[in-house]
Amino acid sequence: MPGLLRGVARTAVVAGTASAVSGRVQRRQAERFASRDAQIYADRQQAYQAQAAPPPAAAPPPPAAPDQSAVIEQLKQLAELHTQGVLTDDEFAAQKAKLLSA
Repeated sequence: MPGLLRGVARTAVVAGTASAVSGRVQRRQAERFASRDAQIYADRQQAYQAQAAPPPAAAPPPPAAPDQSAVIEQLKQLAELHTQGVLTDDEFAAQKAKLLSA
């Protein structure tokens, strides 16, 4: 009888260990599948949103050329800033060129 109990106990231990290992393997696979499914879902959502997104709006028309008196006034303001030392020579030249090219 003691040999029989030992055999039964050993079988129970082996079966319990196998069951625990099997459970761990199933949990890992389930986590892996869930992660993969979440990634697939995210990819599909992104593709759907890219398709459903409205096309970009057309660029607004360029602003009308300012009248000469406005350009002259802005040039005077730039000259004052340059004289006060707020603008460097390079900054002044760049802003002046931008105003005159408009």
